[in-house]
Amino acid sequence: LAAERMTTVYETLERPLVAVLADMEQAGVLVDRDVLARLSHRFAQKMAELETDIHKLAGEKFNLGSPKQLGEILFGKFSLPGGKKTKTGRSTDHEVLEELSDAHPLPDVILELRKLQKLRGTYIEALPRQIDPFDGRVHTRFNQAVAATGRLSSSEPNLQNIPIRTEDGRAIREAFVPAPGWSMLSADYSQIELRVLAHVSSDPELVAAFTTDTDVHSRTAMALFDVPLEGVTREMRGRAKTVNFAVLYGQTEFALARGLSIDRKEARGYIEAFFKRYAGVTRYLDELVVEARETGVVRTLLGRRRAIPDLRSPNRTLRMAAERVAKNTPIQGSAADILKLAMVSIQRQLEASSLQSRMILTVHDELVFEVAPGEAAVLEPLVKRTMESAHPLAVPLVVEVGIGPTWGQAH
Repeated sequence: LAAERMTTVYETLERPLVAVLADMEQAGVLVDRDVLARLSHRFAQKMAELETDIHKLAGEKFNLGSPKQLGEILFGKFSLPGGKKTKTGRSTDHEVLEELSDAHPLPDVILELRKLQKLRGTYIEALPRQIDPFDGRVHTRFNQAVAATGRLSSSEPNLQNIPIRTEDGRAIREAFVPAPGWSMLSADYSQIELRVLAHVSSDPELVAAFTTDTDVHSRTAMALFDVPLEGVTREMRGRAKTVNFAVLYGQTEFALARGLSIDRKEARGYIEAFFKRYAGVTRYLDELVVEARETGVVRTLLGRRRAIPDLRSPNRTLRMAAERVAKNTPIQGSAADILKLAMVSIQRQLEASSLQSRMILTVHDELVFEVAPGEAAVLEPLVKRTMESAHPLAVPLVVEVGIGPTWGQAH
């Protein structure tokens, strides 16, 4: 640890976090079986409707679980282009169906059905089996040494993958409830990765967006579409948001084109407009890759180290993938480190106080608490203050806090 200059990461983050995660795992979270039963019925109805729509669009009934039969309809009957070759025919995986969705309405409906099947199987049907019979709570496992960026992951069950941006995903969060008479508090970092990027790149435009409290996605939209702030529409902002995160995760123009359902030339234009507007980000990312190629490693703000040997690979595909990892790891890893710092600090304060409230979950940039009666007025400012001051940045860290009778309503 000393030789790799990582003693601080171990002593201030990972070692004290072990006890914090142990407490959270033991506390668990209450799950309402009745909510899950109602959701299961609702999802089953929705899936049956989608199956009817699929057979109607296909013009015939077929086994929806058979990629071979689906492939015969898409590529044989409808002569749709593409589809990677596999041993049993042509692939009908998620990526292929997304590419085909512009050519025919059928792939979109199949994607929707698969999404519901996965949510129902992974959460709605599985969660009741994972409820502890002694306390009625689900005790997930938090993993410190799985994600290479330093992010926490969870398993048995994996609560990290419940989608928050869809209505169906939010509905599942309604099943997570506090003890009777208690409430749920959700505290979520707002755009923490873009704020970390502003800090490490010192880009004046990006720093200004966060220090003047201008919406960063609207600011990017101004550059992409060459319009004043008041001319930015909701759709423009949505596209700009996708571009912001595409750059953050080192996406290719091909991936961005697919994500926005546009051609590659337009996607390339968006990426170029981003880097022209945020020249400091361009410079930072370029220098980061050069340095990582020389040293073979990248580091987070707190010193967490990740080796990236493929940066010197003669294989271009491996090298390009390694460059994306090199660009993203310091950003995502620093955001993860900051959250961990906040968790350790909050837990210490809870233990030093007479509060009964407890931290029970963490998902990406969010912390979830079970709040004892009458403690919300003390807990909310404690959590917000601690998370926002966890690590000094050139731009303010902002935390959005919500309180409600369920996890879904608190977020």
